[in-house]
Amino acid sequence: MTAGSGLLHIEAPPEQLVMSGGLFHGLQLWVNLPAKDKMMAPRYQDIRSGSVQLLTSPDGGALLRVIAGELDGHEGPGITHTPITMVHATLAPGAEVTLPWQEDFNGLAYVMAGRGSVGAERRPIHLGQTAVFGAGGSLTVRADEKQDSHTPDLEVVLLGGRPIREPMAHYGPFVMNTKDELMQAFEDFQKGRLGTVPAVHGMSEAGPEA
Repeated sequence: MTAGSGLLHIEAPPEQLVMSGGLFHGLQLWVNLPAKDKMMAPRYQDIRSGSVQLLTSPDGGALLRVIAGELDGHEGPGITHTPITMVHATLAPGAEVTLPWQEDFNGLAYVMAGRGSVGAERRPIHLGQTAVFGAGGSLTVRADEKQDSHTPDLEVVLLGGRPIREPMAHYGPFVMNTKDELMQAFEDFQKGRLGTVPAVHGMSEAGPEA
């Protein structure tokens, strides 16, 4: 979703999951828009599991889902306004993967389930933790030989992008470049100027509503 000039939205799990119960993950990633794109028309992307780019490590120990950006020549379906790569990786116990990474990107790993290690030094990381990688042209992640009984694999989100290095002002759900822009954003919200995204799958765009 691209908020742009303003978008009202509510993240809620699908009704069938609420009724059936069980564990599922909801992950929000906020990416700052460049100043030149801050007031662009809002946009929504409905990316399903069948549309992501699926890759495996040479030994089959890791399944990689490229959601956005590019990984070793393979592109995900997500459209972003700054160069970003986002990958959901599932590693079997004991599996290790080293992925090529653009050197001008930052990089981090967030663990959704399981335990393992990151980097050449094999620094430990587990459920709910985030690792920030240093400079370099690759990211290495390894799953521990033994996982928890309720978590058969290591589930990790790998992401990063090219820093835009612009001033940022934020308050509540609004992210702008200056305090004056924040005040304008609050006024737009209070006067009902923000667009909305209907809760339907398959929609590609939503424009602002007056």
